[in-house]
Amino acid sequence: MTLGVALVAVLVIAVAAGLCARNRAKRLRGGGARLNSLPNYHALYVGLWAALPALLFLAAWAPVQSGLVEQAVLASPAGQQLPDFEMARETILSEARDIATGAIEAGFNPESTALAPIYSEASAKFAAIGGGIAILIALAGGFLALRRLGVEFRARSGVERWMLGLLLGASLIAILTTLGIVLSLLFESLRFFNLVSPTEFLFGTTWSPQTAIRADQAGSSGAFGSIPLFWGTAFIGAIIAMIVAIPLGLMCAIFLTQYAPHGLRAWLKPILEILAGVPTVVYGYFAALTVAPLVRDFGIAIGISSASSESALAAGLVMGIMIIPFVSSMADDSIAAVPQAMRDGSLALGATKSETIKKVLLPAALPGVVGGVLLAVSRAIGETMIVVMAAGLAANMTINPFESVTTVTTQIVQLLTGDQEFDSAKTLAAFALGLLLFLITLVLNLIALSVVRKYREAYE
Repeated sequence: MTLGVALVAVLVIAVAAGLCARNRAKRLRGGGARLNSLPNYHALYVGLWAALPALLFLAAWAPVQSGLVEQAVLASPAGQQLPDFEMARETILSEARDIATGAIEAGFNPESTALAPIYSEASAKFAAIGGGIAILIALAGGFLALRRLGVEFRARSGVERWMLGLLLGASLIAILTTLGIVLSLLFESLRFFNLVSPTEFLFGTTWSPQTAIRADQAGSSGAFGSIPLFWGTAFIGAIIAMIVAIPLGLMCAIFLTQYAPHGLRAWLKPILEILAGVPTVVYGYFAALTVAPLVRDFGIAIGISSASSESALAAGLVMGIMIIPFVSSMADDSIAAVPQAMRDGSLALGATKSETIKKVLLPAALPGVVGGVLLAVSRAIGETMIVVMAAGLAANMTINPFESVTTVTTQIVQLLTGDQEFDSAKTLAAFALGLLLFLITLVLNLIALSVVRKYREAYE
């Protein structure tokens, strides 16, 4: 028996128990009794008690089974002859697992072929144990739930408690996932700060992590200064991109809400929002193959000899186009939420439509517009592909938009690409950068949400 078979068996038992509960409730109602809950609630109650505890056990048993199988394989005579080197041993065990599951026919190491039957036998043994226990739990849950059924039984309340528990579990998964991300970044960042001074990292102006792998420069000053990376991130994502996105997004929102006919708006708004769904690698290709050469030629034409084919301007322009839907959608909703009485009052006093927009609608919708801008900024500073393909990898502190710069996310990709040792400052620097970027985007999102919340309270 495999865990998949056990899963199917648990679901069949749950369905059968639910049908039995439903038929029993119908018989009680057919006998003239007035049930506290409908028969369908009785069926759901019994089915949930039969299924969920057993499914939770299977979810917990799966990782436990993997450890038990590996221990059984290592305890076998063939497993005891495996090399002591952990990486080689794990490689052989992985090949044996793939052979046993049919993923591959033979492994590179001859020991894996000998271990495959042992692995199959141990997997079948522990899967049968786990599956049998899960089936027993399903049967016991269904039986005990069936015994509770009666005329006065509040099955609906029981089902609602299960649903509340499931919703709470889903919420906890999101919270625990966020907590796990923060803790993983924090622990690795602390290891990095044991090797590199936090002052150097936060305030240094030279970024050259390659020096950390050379013995004569292992302690070189300024090799991990993050200022150029965060300047490049702000220069591209918070300055150039916003110069493009804010005016275009705001003008799109004004046209769609105030000037466009209803039929035209119904077409233009979805088309505009398609920009948010285009893969970023497509934007990167567009920036590298189309925009970047045009920007370089324009820079040379106006006398900037240092204009590069990889520039902050090329990446920022395309990134601004990418985040136009974030600005326009939020501004659209904010302007549409302004009470009609404010529009009518302005027009009644003799103001033109354009004056009403400038003097009444935009000031009233400003909190929502600001919230959309901050959300767009947090989206822009986390972008990677456009920067990699159009802005380059040079950590330069420059205000010349025609020169190459890089961002935090791009450097994280570079530091973690390929086979890396997670005990060097070069690799651990990626976690410190990620933690700092996470905190910055978190602050931006919190500010945006507080502004939006204040706006909604004003007009609800």
